[in-house]
Amino acid sequence: MSELATAFLTRLRETLPRHADPERAAAMAKYMRDQFPFLGIPSTPLAALQRELATGLPRPESADAAEIALGCWSLAEREYQYVACSYLRKYAKVLDEDFLGVARELIVVKPWWDTVDALAAHVVGPLVSAYPSLVRVMDQWAEQDEMWLTRTAILHQLRYKGATDADRLFRYCRRQAGHPDFFIRKAIGWALREYAKTEPDAVRKFVAATELSGLSRREALKNL
Repeated sequence: MSELATAFLTRLRETLPRHADPERAAAMAKYMRDQFPFLGIPSTPLAALQRELATGLPRPESADAAEIALGCWSLAEREYQYVACSYLRKYAKVLDEDFLGVARELIVVKPWWDTVDALAAHVVGPLVSAYPSLVRVMDQWAEQDEMWLTRTAILHQLRYKGATDADRLFRYCRRQAGHPDFFIRKAIGWALREYAKTEPDAVRKFVAATELSGLSRREALKNL
């Protein structure tokens, strides 16, 4: 492990447990349907702690970021994964093409909407934008049985606005329109609603011509 990753993870493991709040942790775990244990540190204090522990450490290379993220994922409490997502978002521009393989592991290990959505919009999205060859991987994810990869493929253009590949977005949504799971139907609606801020007529036309679930349709047209 690199010197930077070792220093960051050591500070992280030493710092966060000192701020644990068992009562709040129980409430946070319950909100997340008891999918993961929590330390009980709310997002604002957690962000402040992350800034403190990163003080004096250099800007990472892609390999450093990978080791830090995977190290955070190996720890039990959910706050560690939140730190990893925040760290990757901050340094998304240093991530290289090969990092998508790491992102895939983060998506399918300990998956839930809180980390998957952050990785989709702020890590996978920038990677695909920077390395167009990764579009073919999104095409594969959009067809896979692994639900969280499919959700990521649908949502990865969430922040693209005018740079959105509408044909690809609509193809993914159409392909998964009949998916039975709430998280896929919600993702379809969310992705379409976000794109509607840029191209409302295109989204109206797509929704009118496509057999979507009621949830996807409502979400897509919510602001139109």
